[in-house]
Amino acid sequence: MTLPENHRADAPALSADTVPAWRQERYGEADVVAPGAVEVRAPRRGEVLLRLRATGLNNGDVRVMRGEPLLVRTVFGLRRPKQPVRGMDAAATVVAVGDGVTGFGVGDEVVCELPGGGGLATYVVAPAARLVRRPAGLDPTLAASLPVAAGTAWQALDRVGVTAGHRVLVIGASGGVGTFAVQLAVHRGAEVWALCGERNRSLVEGIGASRTFDYRSVQPGSEALGSGFDAVIDIAGTAPLRALQDLVRDGGAVALVSGEGGRVLGPIGRIFAASARSVRSKRPLRPVAAVAKTDVLSELVALAASGALRPVIERTYPFAEAGAALARLAEGHVVGKLVVTAP
Repeated sequence: MTLPENHRADAPALSADTVPAWRQERYGEADVVAPGAVEVRAPRRGEVLLRLRATGLNNGDVRVMRGEPLLVRTVFGLRRPKQPVRGMDAAATVVAVGDGVTGFGVGDEVVCELPGGGGLATYVVAPAARLVRRPAGLDPTLAASLPVAAGTAWQALDRVGVTAGHRVLVIGASGGVGTFAVQLAVHRGAEVWALCGERNRSLVEGIGASRTFDYRSVQPGSEALGSGFDAVIDIAGTAPLRALQDLVRDGGAVALVSGEGGRVLGPIGRIFAASARSVRSKRPLRPVAAVAKTDVLSELVALAASGALRPVIERTYPFAEAGAALARLAEGHVVGKLVVTAP
Protein backbone atom coordinates (compact mmCIF):
# COMPACT_ATOMS: atom_id res chain seq x y z
CA MET A 1 0.00 0.00 0.00
CA THR A 2 1.21 3.51 -0.83
CA LEU A 3 -0.09 6.33 1.31
CA PRO A 4 -0.96 9.70 -0.24
CA GLU A 5 1.97 11.92 -1.11
CA ASN A 6 1.00 14.56 1.43
CA HIS A 7 1.78 12.10 4.21
CA ARG A 8 5.27 11.33 2.96
CA ALA A 9 6.01 15.02 2.60
CA ASP A 10 4.95 15.58 6.22
CA ALA A 11 7.06 12.71 7.53
CA PRO A 12 9.84 11.89 5.09
CA ALA A 13 11.68 9.67 7.59
CA LEU A 14 8.84 7.15 7.67
CA SER A 15 8.02 4.45 5.16
CA ALA A 16 4.88 4.66 3.04
CA ASP A 17 3.21 2.06 5.32
CA THR A 18 4.25 3.64 8.62
CA VAL A 19 2.65 6.74 10.07
CA PRO A 20 3.28 9.02 13.07
CA ALA A 21 1.31 8.05 16.17
CA TRP A 22 1.26 8.47 19.93
CA ARG A 23 1.53 4.96 21.33
CA GLN A 24 1.96 3.09 24.59
CA GLU A 25 3.77 -0.18 25.23
CA ARG A 26 2.58 -0.67 28.80
CA TYR A 27 -0.20 0.43 31.11
CA GLY A 28 0.30 3.53 33.23
CA GLU A 29 -0.17 7.28 33.37
CA ALA A 30 0.19 9.70 30.46
CA ASP A 31 3.98 9.46 30.54
CA VAL A 32 3.78 5.93 29.09
CA VAL A 33 2.32 7.38 25.88
CA ALA A 34 5.04 8.70 23.57
CA PRO A 35 5.42 9.83 19.97
CA GLY A 36 6.34 7.01 17.64
CA ALA A 37 4.97 5.25 14.58
CA VAL A 38 2.52 2.50 13.69
CA GLU A 39 2.06 0.46 10.55
CA VAL A 40 -1.07 1.09 8.54
CA ARG A 41 -2.33 -1.73 6.33
CA ALA A 42 -4.59 -1.50 3.30
CA PRO A 43 -8.31 -1.54 4.10
CA ARG A 44 -9.92 -4.97 3.86
CA ARG A 45 -13.45 -5.80 2.82
CA GLY A 46 -15.90 -3.43 4.49
CA GLU A 47 -13.15 -1.09 5.71
CA VAL A 48 -11.81 2.33 4.81
CA LEU A 49 -8.50 4.08 5.31
CA LEU A 50 -8.90 7.45 7.02
CA ARG A 51 -6.63 10.48 7.26
CA LEU A 52 -7.36 12.00 10.66
CA ARG A 53 -8.47 15.62 10.86
CA ALA A 54 -9.24 15.76 14.60
CA THR A 55 -9.53 13.28 17.48
CA GLY A 56 -11.71 13.69 20.55
CA LEU A 57 -10.55 12.23 23.86
CA ASN A 58 -12.76 10.55 26.45
CA ASN A 59 -12.44 9.21 29.98
CA GLY A 60 -12.46 5.76 28.43
CA ASP A 61 -9.09 6.57 26.87
CA VAL A 62 -7.65 7.15 30.34
CA ARG A 63 -9.14 3.90 31.66
CA VAL A 64 -7.55 1.92 28.83
CA MET A 65 -4.28 3.85 29.16
CA ARG A 66 -4.11 2.89 32.84
CA GLY A 67 -5.58 -0.57 32.36
CA GLU A 68 -7.99 0.11 35.22
CA PRO A 69 -10.15 -1.35 36.50
CA LEU A 70 -8.11 -4.48 35.91
CA LEU A 71 -11.19 -6.13 34.45
CA VAL A 72 -10.76 -4.07 31.26
CA ARG A 73 -7.48 -5.87 30.57
CA THR A 74 -9.39 -9.05 29.76
CA VAL A 75 -10.74 -7.18 26.74
CA PHE A 76 -8.00 -4.71 25.82
CA GLY A 77 -4.90 -6.78 26.64
CA LEU A 78 -3.54 -8.45 29.76
CA ARG A 79 -0.01 -6.99 29.81
CA ARG A 80 -0.41 -3.99 27.47
CA PRO A 81 -3.12 -2.62 25.19
CA LYS A 82 -3.64 -4.65 22.03
CA GLN A 83 -4.31 -1.33 20.30
CA PRO A 84 -1.36 0.87 21.37
CA VAL A 85 -2.91 4.13 20.11
CA ARG A 86 -5.55 5.94 22.16
CA GLY A 87 -8.38 8.08 20.76
CA MET A 88 -11.81 6.69 19.87
CA ASP A 89 -13.54 9.75 18.35
CA ALA A 90 -12.49 10.85 14.89
CA ALA A 91 -13.25 13.40 12.21
CA ALA A 92 -11.41 12.29 9.10
CA THR A 93 -11.13 12.11 5.33
CA VAL A 94 -11.56 8.84 3.45
CA VAL A 95 -8.40 8.17 1.42
CA ALA A 96 -8.98 4.53 0.37
CA VAL A 97 -11.81 2.01 0.47
CA GLY A 98 -11.84 -1.77 0.67
CA ASP A 99 -13.96 -4.21 -1.29
CA GLY A 100 -17.67 -4.10 -0.67
CA VAL A 101 -17.75 -0.54 0.64
CA THR A 102 -20.70 1.38 -0.76
CA GLY A 103 -21.95 4.84 0.14
CA PHE A 104 -18.49 6.25 0.84
CA GLY A 105 -15.63 7.12 -1.46
CA VAL A 106 -12.21 8.73 -1.52
CA GLY A 107 -12.40 12.36 -0.43
CA ASP A 108 -15.53 12.03 1.74
CA GLU A 109 -15.42 13.85 5.07
CA VAL A 110 -16.68 11.64 7.88
CA VAL A 111 -17.12 11.27 11.64
CA CYS A 112 -16.86 7.95 13.47
CA GLU A 113 -16.17 6.09 16.68
CA LEU A 114 -13.07 3.93 16.24
CA PRO A 115 -13.38 0.49 17.86
CA GLY A 116 -10.66 0.19 20.49
CA GLY A 117 -8.92 3.45 19.59
CA GLY A 118 -6.33 4.47 17.01
CA GLY A 119 -7.22 8.14 16.69
CA LEU A 120 -3.94 9.63 17.91
CA ALA A 121 -2.26 8.81 14.61
CA THR A 122 -2.27 10.45 11.21
CA TYR A 123 -3.99 7.52 9.46
CA VAL A 124 -6.19 4.68 10.70
CA VAL A 125 -8.24 1.85 9.21
CA ALA A 126 -11.88 1.75 10.33
CA PRO A 127 -15.07 -0.20 9.55
CA ALA A 128 -17.15 1.61 6.94
CA ALA A 129 -20.24 0.69 8.96
CA ARG A 130 -19.10 3.14 11.67
CA LEU A 131 -18.95 6.17 9.35
CA VAL A 132 -21.29 9.16 9.26
CA ARG A 133 -20.86 12.00 6.78
CA ARG A 134 -19.62 15.32 8.15
CA PRO A 135 -21.42 18.32 6.65
CA ALA A 136 -19.14 20.98 5.20
CA GLY A 137 -20.46 23.52 7.70
CA LEU A 138 -19.45 21.48 10.75
CA ASP A 139 -15.86 22.07 11.85
CA PRO A 140 -13.92 18.80 12.25
CA THR A 141 -12.86 19.83 15.77
CA LEU A 142 -16.49 20.08 16.85
CA ALA A 143 -17.43 16.90 14.99
CA ALA A 144 -14.67 14.93 16.73
CA SER A 145 -16.16 15.76 20.13
CA LEU A 146 -19.46 14.01 19.40
CA PRO A 147 -19.35 10.21 19.01
CA VAL A 148 -18.70 8.78 22.49
CA ALA A 149 -19.73 11.59 24.86
CA ALA A 150 -22.77 12.89 23.00
CA GLY A 151 -23.76 9.36 22.02
CA THR A 152 -23.62 8.29 25.67
CA ALA A 153 -25.72 11.29 26.73
CA TRP A 154 -28.33 10.52 24.05
CA GLN A 155 -28.56 6.87 25.08
CA ALA A 156 -28.76 7.79 28.78
CA LEU A 157 -31.74 10.05 28.08
CA ASP A 158 -33.36 7.26 26.06
CA ARG A 159 -32.69 4.78 28.86
CA VAL A 160 -34.90 6.74 31.27
CA GLY A 161 -37.37 8.01 28.67
CA VAL A 162 -36.71 11.75 28.91
CA THR A 163 -39.25 13.69 26.89
CA ALA A 164 -41.01 17.07 26.72
CA GLY A 165 -42.32 18.34 30.04
CA HIS A 166 -40.02 16.23 32.20
CA ARG A 167 -37.91 17.66 34.99
CA VAL A 168 -34.41 16.19 34.81
CA LEU A 169 -31.41 16.37 37.13
CA VAL A 170 -27.94 15.95 35.60
CA ILE A 171 -25.22 15.10 38.14
CA GLY A 172 -21.75 15.88 36.75
CA ALA A 173 -23.07 18.38 34.24
CA SER A 174 -19.87 20.19 33.22
CA GLY A 175 -17.93 17.26 31.76
CA GLY A 176 -18.05 15.83 28.27
CA VAL A 177 -21.14 13.65 28.71
CA GLY A 178 -22.74 16.15 31.07
CA THR A 179 -22.63 19.18 28.79
CA PHE A 180 -24.23 17.12 26.04
CA ALA A 181 -26.83 15.62 28.40
CA VAL A 182 -27.96 19.09 29.50
CA GLN A 183 -28.34 20.33 25.93
CA LEU A 184 -30.01 17.22 24.57
CA ALA A 185 -32.51 17.09 27.45
CA VAL A 186 -33.40 20.74 26.84
CA HIS A 187 -33.69 19.99 23.11
CA ARG A 188 -36.26 17.31 23.98
CA GLY A 189 -38.31 19.87 25.90
CA ALA A 190 -37.26 18.95 29.44
CA GLU A 191 -36.52 21.33 32.32
CA VAL A 192 -32.97 20.64 33.47
CA TRP A 193 -31.42 21.10 36.89
CA ALA A 194 -27.72 20.39 37.25
CA LEU A 195 -24.93 19.67 39.73
CA CYS A 196 -21.46 20.90 38.75
CA GLY A 197 -18.49 22.81 40.13
CA GLU A 198 -19.14 26.36 41.32
CA ARG A 199 -16.90 27.87 38.64
CA ASN A 200 -18.86 26.09 35.90
CA ARG A 201 -22.38 27.03 36.95
CA SER A 202 -22.70 29.96 34.55
CA LEU A 203 -21.45 27.81 31.67
CA VAL A 204 -23.98 25.06 32.42
CA GLU A 205 -26.77 27.62 32.71
CA GLY A 206 -25.62 29.08 29.39
CA ILE A 207 -26.23 25.76 27.63
CA GLY A 208 -29.74 25.42 28.98
CA ALA A 209 -29.90 24.39 32.65
CA SER A 210 -32.69 26.18 34.54
CA ARG A 211 -31.02 25.79 37.92
CA THR A 212 -27.50 24.79 38.92
CA PHE A 213 -25.91 23.83 42.23
CA ASP A 214 -22.32 23.49 43.44
CA TYR A 215 -21.81 19.77 44.00
CA ARG A 216 -19.49 20.50 46.93
CA SER A 217 -22.30 21.98 48.99
CA VAL A 218 -25.41 20.37 47.48
CA GLN A 219 -25.59 16.61 47.14
CA PRO A 220 -28.42 14.17 46.35
CA GLY A 221 -30.54 14.20 49.48
CA SER A 222 -30.06 17.92 50.11
CA GLU A 223 -33.20 19.95 50.72
CA ALA A 224 -32.15 22.37 47.97
CA LEU A 225 -32.72 19.66 45.37
CA GLY A 226 -35.88 18.24 46.82
CA SER A 227 -37.35 15.29 44.95
CA GLY A 228 -39.95 14.50 42.32
CA PHE A 229 -37.66 14.48 39.28
CA ASP A 230 -38.88 12.51 36.30
CA ALA A 231 -35.32 11.38 35.59
CA VAL A 232 -31.81 11.65 37.01
CA ILE A 233 -28.71 11.30 34.83
CA ASP A 234 -25.88 10.35 37.19
CA ILE A 235 -22.51 10.87 35.51
CA ALA A 236 -20.43 11.53 38.63
CA GLY A 237 -21.10 8.04 39.99
CA THR A 238 -20.40 8.79 43.66
CA ALA A 239 -23.84 9.33 45.23
CA PRO A 240 -25.46 6.56 47.30
CA LEU A 241 -27.98 4.59 45.25
CA ARG A 242 -30.74 5.14 47.80
CA ALA A 243 -30.21 8.92 47.62
CA LEU A 244 -30.51 8.78 43.82
CA GLN A 245 -33.75 6.82 44.01
CA ASP A 246 -35.17 9.30 46.52
CA LEU A 247 -34.72 12.08 43.97
CA VAL A 248 -37.22 10.67 41.46
CA ARG A 249 -40.97 10.27 41.60
CA ASP A 250 -42.72 6.92 41.34
CA GLY A 251 -42.50 5.97 37.67
CA GLY A 252 -39.30 7.94 37.21
CA ALA A 253 -35.85 6.41 36.76
CA VAL A 254 -32.14 7.00 37.28
CA ALA A 255 -29.59 6.50 34.49
CA LEU A 256 -26.22 5.36 35.87
CA VAL A 257 -23.65 6.54 33.34
CA SER A 258 -20.59 6.02 35.51
CA GLY A 259 -19.66 4.70 38.90
CA GLU A 260 -16.83 4.46 41.37
CA GLY A 261 -15.45 1.11 42.43
CA GLY A 262 -12.43 -0.94 43.27
CA ARG A 263 -9.26 -1.28 41.21
CA VAL A 264 -10.16 -4.79 40.07
CA LEU A 265 -13.86 -4.76 39.16
CA GLY A 266 -14.53 -1.03 38.96
CA PRO A 267 -18.26 -0.19 38.94
CA ILE A 268 -19.44 -3.79 38.59
CA GLY A 269 -20.41 -3.99 42.26
CA ARG A 270 -22.41 -0.77 41.97
CA ILE A 271 -24.19 -2.09 38.88
CA PHE A 272 -25.16 -5.33 40.65
CA ALA A 273 -26.38 -3.37 43.66
CA ALA A 274 -28.43 -1.11 41.38
CA SER A 275 -30.00 -4.12 39.70
CA ALA A 276 -30.93 -5.61 43.08
CA ARG A 277 -32.47 -2.33 44.27
CA SER A 278 -34.48 -2.03 41.06
CA VAL A 279 -36.34 -5.33 41.37
CA ARG A 280 -40.05 -4.43 41.57
CA SER A 281 -39.06 -0.83 42.28
CA LYS A 282 -41.17 2.08 41.06
CA ARG A 283 -37.92 4.09 40.82
CA PRO A 284 -35.48 1.85 38.93
CA LEU A 285 -31.75 2.44 38.61
CA ARG A 286 -30.73 1.74 35.01
CA PRO A 287 -27.04 1.32 34.08
CA VAL A 288 -26.12 2.80 30.72
CA ALA A 289 -23.91 0.66 28.48
CA ALA A 290 -23.56 2.99 25.51
CA VAL A 291 -22.56 1.49 22.17
CA ALA A 292 -21.71 3.00 18.80
CA LYS A 293 -24.90 3.75 16.87
CA THR A 294 -24.58 5.47 13.51
CA ASP A 295 -28.25 6.49 13.49
CA VAL A 296 -27.72 8.37 16.76
CA LEU A 297 -24.44 9.86 15.55
CA SER A 298 -26.15 11.06 12.37
CA GLU A 299 -28.74 12.89 14.48
CA LEU A 300 -26.03 14.44 16.65
CA VAL A 301 -24.02 15.58 13.64
CA ALA A 302 -27.13 17.19 12.15
CA LEU A 303 -27.90 18.99 15.44
CA ALA A 304 -24.33 20.25 15.74
CA ALA A 305 -24.27 21.40 12.10
CA SER A 306 -27.50 23.36 12.63
CA GLY A 307 -26.21 24.98 15.83
CA ALA A 308 -28.89 23.32 17.98
CA LEU A 309 -26.12 21.38 19.76
CA ARG A 310 -23.00 23.30 20.78
CA PRO A 311 -20.07 21.14 21.87
CA VAL A 312 -18.19 22.60 24.82
CA ILE A 313 -14.45 22.24 24.21
CA GLU A 314 -12.09 23.20 27.02
CA ARG A 315 -9.06 23.17 24.72
CA THR A 316 -7.72 21.89 21.44
CA TYR A 317 -4.19 20.53 21.28
CA PRO A 318 -1.94 20.19 18.23
CA PHE A 319 -0.91 16.63 17.39
CA ALA A 320 2.59 17.29 18.75
CA GLU A 321 1.06 17.91 22.20
CA ALA A 322 -1.26 14.89 22.34
CA GLY A 323 0.62 13.58 25.38
CA ALA A 324 -0.20 16.78 27.25
CA ALA A 325 -3.86 16.37 26.28
CA LEU A 326 -3.94 12.88 27.80
CA ALA A 327 -2.22 14.18 30.94
CA ARG A 328 -4.83 16.93 31.31
CA LEU A 329 -7.63 14.42 30.82
CA ALA A 330 -6.11 12.12 33.44
CA GLU A 331 -6.14 14.98 35.97
CA GLY A 332 -9.94 14.95 35.91
CA HIS A 333 -12.52 17.73 35.97
CA VAL A 334 -12.15 18.71 32.30
CA VAL A 335 -14.86 21.16 31.29
CA GLY A 336 -16.52 19.66 28.25
CA LYS A 337 -14.14 18.01 25.82
CA LEU A 338 -10.49 17.92 24.78
CA VAL A 339 -9.69 17.55 21.07
CA VAL A 340 -6.37 16.87 19.32
CA THR A 341 -6.00 18.29 15.83
CA ALA A 342 -4.04 16.47 13.12
CA PRO A 343 -0.76 17.83 11.72
